[in-house]
Amino acid sequence: MDIVTEELIARQPAEAQAIIRLLLAEVAKLKEQLARNPGNSSKPPSTQHPHAKLSKQALKKAKRKAGGQPGHTKHERSLVSVDRCIEMISCKPTECRRCGEALSGTDPQPLRHQVWEIPEIQPSITEYQLHRLPCSCGKTTCGELPAGVPSGAAGPRLIALSSLLMVCFRLSKRRCALFLEQILGQEASAAWMVKLQNRASEALQQPYRELQQALPGQAVVQGDESPTKEGPIKAWTWTFVAPRFTLFACRTSRKAEVVREFLGPAYSGILNCDRAKMYWAFGRLQWCWAHLIRDFQSLIDRPCSVSKRLGRDLQRQTRAMFELWKRIRDGSLERPEFQKRMVPIRSQIEALLLRGKCDRKTRGLCAELWKYRTRLWTFVEVEGVEPTNNAAERALRPFVIWRKICFGTQSAAGSRFLERMLTVIETCRQQKRNCLAFIKEAVQAHFNNKTPRSLLAGA
Repeated sequence: MDIVTEELIARQPAEAQAIIRLLLAEVAKLKEQLARNPGNSSKPPSTQHPHAKLSKQALKKAKRKAGGQPGHTKHERSLVSVDRCIEMISCKPTECRRCGEALSGTDPQPLRHQVWEIPEIQPSITEYQLHRLPCSCGKTTCGELPAGVPSGAAGPRLIALSSLLMVCFRLSKRRCALFLEQILGQEASAAWMVKLQNRASEALQQPYRELQQALPGQAVVQGDESPTKEGPIKAWTWTFVAPRFTLFACRTSRKAEVVREFLGPAYSGILNCDRAKMYWAFGRLQWCWAHLIRDFQSLIDRPCSVSKRLGRDLQRQTRAMFELWKRIRDGSLERPEFQKRMVPIRSQIEALLLRGKCDRKTRGLCAELWKYRTRLWTFVEVEGVEPTNNAAERALRPFVIWRKICFGTQSAAGSRFLERMLTVIETCRQQKRNCLAFIKEAVQAHFNNKTPRSLLAGA
């Protein structure tokens, strides 16, 4: 289309000129859409093919070799004590490997080699016989199950494991049932998996509500959302990451009402998020600089030379900012000195935003960032605030992979199960707690009609 010049268009009739200009605008729009990728837009990384060709800039950044880096912490399996081994076998040579003479005795410090194996798995089955006994009055009375015994056929540990298989390990209902049958020797079906997930969902309701009630009181929260499906209905999975716990929510809306439901209408803390407008009315904002880097890259990828230069200048200042932030993270730079060095970087970026008046999109981006520029620098002024909402995006990543495999939930009950399980899994990871043990204890407490242990830090 580069051969269609203004001179060529001017020689055409007026109606043809209008049609040509309309087609050129449409082609330019389609080219821009094709050029969008996770590096220059808000498209998630999962939308890009893993074998897609990298840009020259991305190739320049890939300086490190794959695998462990020099100086990283060594990870190795340490030997356990002999007391923990079920068997200890001594391997002694019977003759010298040179002359063949017979050998005897014991090495006081033999080389130790340990082989780990899992035992053959057999389900543990307990039978409860409920006797029905007659009375002289003509009535019969049946025995009752002891307190804490489930009315169904699955115990707490089986329910907890099945729930983790369906969410954390992303197995479908049928695959989960197949795992129980072939690995654990437990008869199962896809329909039974639904019953087990409902039991787990009921048991985790109270710990989930406690986190929901505690969320509005958090000083700093990171928020993000990702699309999904609830049956045929379009839905979104939201995540709110606090310093010591993470809360997920599945809702059929992407409006501010969801944020209001979880943070409250008068949230006074700091919300770290992207520039989506449903977050704007809640607390003090910190806009994510990871998203801004992609926006600046989109300026570089545009055909306009002025936009390219503006994008490169903004990225240069952003890289300088993150170099300082890395030193804050590793403790080599004190915050007062960091704030002092950020003054010229902040001034340069704000001055560059005032230059963004070339094309319509560049002008709109720069005008918005300039108008709300205070939302760019909250992390400089308030300790404990990150410049990105990467923690929220990392929390969402396992869900995104689950969604690509399982295609969303089929009902509101399935959404409640998913959001509670995701909340427990991520919060246990944050607090370095055993997720399977927590879910098992929560299910047992539910069977005993007791309050389960809290997920709040320090509880």
